[in-house]
Amino acid sequence: MAPGATLRIMSRIEAPRDDATAATGDLAGRLLGALPADAVLTDPDVTASYAHDMASFCPAGTPAVVVLPRTVEEVQHVLRVATELRVPVVPQGARTGLSGGANAHDGWIVLSLTRMDRILEISPVDRVAVVEPGVVNATLSRAVREHGLYYPPDPSSWETCTIGGNIGTASGGLCCVKYGVTAEYVLGLDVVLADGRLMSTGRRTAKGVAGYDLTRLFVGSEGSLGIVVRAVLGLRPAPPSQLVLAAEFPSARAACDAVCAIMAGGHVPSLLELMDRTTVRAVNDLARMGLPETTEALLLAAFDTPDPAADLAAVGALCEAAGATRVVPADDPAESELLLQARRLSLTALEAVKGTTMIDDVCVPRSRLADLLDGVERVAERHRLTIGVCAHAGDGNTHPTVCFDAADPDESRRARASFDEIMALGLELGGTITGEHGVGVLKKDWLARELGPVGLEMQRAVKQTFDPLGILNPGKLF
Repeated sequence: MAPGATLRIMSRIEAPRDDATAATGDLAGRLLGALPADAVLTDPDVTASYAHDMASFCPAGTPAVVVLPRTVEEVQHVLRVATELRVPVVPQGARTGLSGGANAHDGWIVLSLTRMDRILEISPVDRVAVVEPGVVNATLSRAVREHGLYYPPDPSSWETCTIGGNIGTASGGLCCVKYGVTAEYVLGLDVVLADGRLMSTGRRTAKGVAGYDLTRLFVGSEGSLGIVVRAVLGLRPAPPSQLVLAAEFPSARAACDAVCAIMAGGHVPSLLELMDRTTVRAVNDLARMGLPETTEALLLAAFDTPDPAADLAAVGALCEAAGATRVVPADDPAESELLLQARRLSLTALEAVKGTTMIDDVCVPRSRLADLLDGVERVAERHRLTIGVCAHAGDGNTHPTVCFDAADPDESRRARASFDEIMALGLELGGTITGEHGVGVLKKDWLARELGPVGLEMQRAVKQTFDPLGILNPGKLF
């Protein structure tokens, strides 16, 4: 890269409006050289709607162009043009992210991959699916079920989020305690690099250790190393329908003690979720779910084993020993699904409390889960804020959700301060700043603290290798 190239990129982005308009016209013209007209959007009223994901406190601007490719070749053309003109590219899926990782800036290209939405293959023998990045998670899950197979990763936004976005953030979900996160199911990738070259990584075989594991490198890279255009995903045989147990506790610490007892006892629940009293009340206010508002913490445990009732009975006994005031196992899958729907509504319900939320994503060792929840309660009291916690408790992955009025500057300031204090607490407890939402813009300052100077230097060297001009989602992660 020539000296000053980064500065030229920034000056282009921040150019006066007349210059920017001319640049946009030139950029669009170059893109239209190998793209259909309906794949290149330049109307500012339209492009503005692609500016950001669902995160708060993350800056965003209006992209110069939004491109909606349908083929790998079209993605390659976009990257070649971007490299030649030195224009940054932001890859996007459904924009359900919570870290600002899909946010654009003025003058950039947004590369929306939602039209690349084909399921190319489902193989019951190899137990793989081959998909394009715009396939919606729930669509894939239902398609493989027709073959008696199961794609486990299930983020709460699974009805709208895309596989490409899931790969970009290494997302998780409710079932991770038993089945693991997205990274464990990505076997191979086709990736368009910054200069437009196409690279394949990984495999579709049951085993494979040839070379460095570049596939895992791209998972969680938030589009900063290349554009995923095809993925080979591992599948499992479809499990039996799960049954859920709900246990009420007089304190969050008692519920966390039950979590530790369940995991130490060798149980393998398909789901182990926690909702604190603030979250339970918010869900009831939003959806009239009839959850017990007298509880300080509600624990949901599920099993999809051949005899789930027996497993629930054993876990119920552990909950009672930890101090549960009431343990109620569901009688059938329909009742179980109702309880899970309450958990999936948690973040939406907390947003309704004040209108705006900051959703933390701190993950700690299970043994420190109670310390984190107690610490979050102290943070809420100190900053005079409502902070609800829902958690993938079996993983130690918590989502402390700060509720605030964005129109109140002082409350917004306190919300940001509380968010940072919770991340600091997570690191103090031996945890990580993000378990599944990614770093994006929101947490990039904290990433350096977690990685340390040597780790940060090595990761920046990887970025430089794959993206020497710095045009792939710049400003994210680092």
